[in-house]
Amino acid sequence: MQFQNNKDKILIIDFGSQVTKLIARRIRDLGVYTEIITPKENLSLQSYKHIKGIILSGGPSTVTNKKFPSIPKKILMKEIPILGICYGLQLIAKIFGGGIKSAKRKREFGRAFIFEKKKSLLTKNFFKKNKSVWMSHEDAVVKLPKNFKIIASTKDSKLTIIENKKKKIYGVQFHPEVTHTDNGNQIFKNFIFSICKANKSWNIISQKKMLIEEIKKIVKRDKVICALSGGVDSSVVALLVNKAIKRNLVCIMVDTGLMRKDEFKYTYNLFKIKHNLNVKLIDASKIFLKSLKNKTNPEIKRKIIGKLFIKIFEKESKKISKVKYLAQGTLYPDIIESRSSTGSKSSKIKSHHNVGGLPKKMNLKLIEPLRDFFKDEVRILGKSLGLAHVISRRHPFPGPGLAIRIIGKITPEKIRILQEADHIYITELIKNNLYDKIWQAYAALLPVKTVGVMGDSRTYEYTCLIRAVTSEDGMTADYFNFPKSFLDKISNKIINKVKGINRVVYDITSKPPSTIELE
Repeated sequence: MQFQNNKDKILIIDFGSQVTKLIARRIRDLGVYTEIITPKENLSLQSYKHIKGIILSGGPSTVTNKKFPSIPKKILMKEIPILGICYGLQLIAKIFGGGIKSAKRKREFGRAFIFEKKKSLLTKNFFKKNKSVWMSHEDAVVKLPKNFKIIASTKDSKLTIIENKKKKIYGVQFHPEVTHTDNGNQIFKNFIFSICKANKSWNIISQKKMLIEEIKKIVKRDKVICALSGGVDSSVVALLVNKAIKRNLVCIMVDTGLMRKDEFKYTYNLFKIKHNLNVKLIDASKIFLKSLKNKTNPEIKRKIIGKLFIKIFEKESKKISKVKYLAQGTLYPDIIESRSSTGSKSSKIKSHHNVGGLPKKMNLKLIEPLRDFFKDEVRILGKSLGLAHVISRRHPFPGPGLAIRIIGKITPEKIRILQEADHIYITELIKNNLYDKIWQAYAALLPVKTVGVMGDSRTYEYTCLIRAVTSEDGMTADYFNFPKSFLDKISNKIINKVKGINRVVYDITSKPPSTIELE
C-alpha cells in the first residue's frame, strides 16, 4: 500500500482482526477517507500531519503475553484522538497501566446486552437505538487505567467502554463495525465528526479524474498492457487506463480454459465492440491445463496460475514496442488479505495471483489504480465510466477461476461438468430475480463420487456444491436463505441436464469460520 501523506484521513492500525476492513468501510461510507496499515508500517511514518484520528483494531494476540503487537506510547500522546476496539482497548489499558486478565470463565462471544454508566461524546445517541453489542474476546480489562472513566458495561465485562476525555482516548470491548452490533455506526459517527472533527471529503466519483490524471503522469508516452479477465475489477482498470492513454493501451485476454461457460467469448466481443478497446485474445488453455495437471494443493494452483499469467504477459509485451507497464485489478481487500498484519505467517489469509504470486524479477512495472478501493466502490466507479451493467453487477470471480472451484485434480471433463452446472445455477438466479440480492454465488465440484440411482441404473458420479452468500464487502458473509422450491428446482435441473453429477448440496456455513471460496 502506498500511504497517501497529503490527504486528511482516519488511520486504522491493523492488529490482525478478521473484520478490520469493515471499520474502513464504515468510515468511507460516512464520506471520510481512511487507510489501514500494520504496526510495523506505522513505525515508518514520517508525519502525522494529515491524520485526524487513529483507530486500533481488534486482533488474535493477547497483551498478557511477554511479547505482543503494540505501538509506541508517544503516538498516544500526540493529541490525536484514539479509538481502540477489542484488542485495541486492551492495548490502551496496558500502555496506561490498567489491568488485563484472560477471562476464560467470563469470556464473551456473540451478542451481549450493554448498559450506560456515564454520558460520553463517543456514545451520544448510541444507546437510544441500542439493545446489544457483538463481543469476541477472552481477555478483559479488569483494572481501569489512571485518568480513565467507565462509560458502559455488560454483565460479564465491567469496562466495556472507557475514556480519557482530556487526551481524547477511547476504548470499546465490542465490535461496532459488525452489523450484529445495534447502532454501531453511531460510535464511528461520533468519533469521526464530533471528536476528530473530520470533514467529509471522500467521494468515489470524484476520484475518477484524479486516477486518470495519475495514470497519465506515470505512463506518459509508454504503452500499457492490461490483464483483462472480464470481471468488474479488470474491466474498470481497462476503462480508466483507456481514458488516460487510449492508443497506448493494449488489453490482453488470456483464455485459461477455466472461465465460466461461454463467458470469455461474450466478454471479448463486448469490450471490442461496445467499449472499443484494443483487445488481443490469447488461447492458452492447453498450457494452463498442462501446468495444473495432477496439482491438488490450492496455494500451488494459485502460484502456478499467477506465474503463468505474468510469463504470458511478458512474452506478449515483447511483441509490442515501448511497453513498460502491466495494469491489474488489484483491490484494497486483496492487499490486506495477502499480507500479515502482525508479521506472522498465520495472520495472512490467502495469496492472490495478482499479489502474492508475482515472481521476484519482473520486466514490467505494475499499475494498480484500484488498490485503495473496495469492491462496491469499484462498481460505482465502473458505472460512472459507462461500464456495461452486465459486467458492473457481476459477482466476484477468483483470479484462478474454476481451478479453485474444482477441488483436487483438474481435468477437461471436470471443467466441462462444472461449467454446465454453474451456467444452470447462475441463469436460474437471474431468471428468478435473485442474482442482485446475493454478494457471490457459484457452483463447485467436490473431489468425491457417490452412488446414485437414475431410472433403473446405478450411477457413480460427482457431487456438486452450490454456494450463495450475502455480504457487504466479502470480509464477513452469511449464506443466502433460498426458498425450498428454488433449491428443489436447481437440484433437479443440474442432475437432469449435467452428465457426471448425481448429487447437489447447498453450503450453509458463514464467513467466518469458512471462507467464501472453498480454496
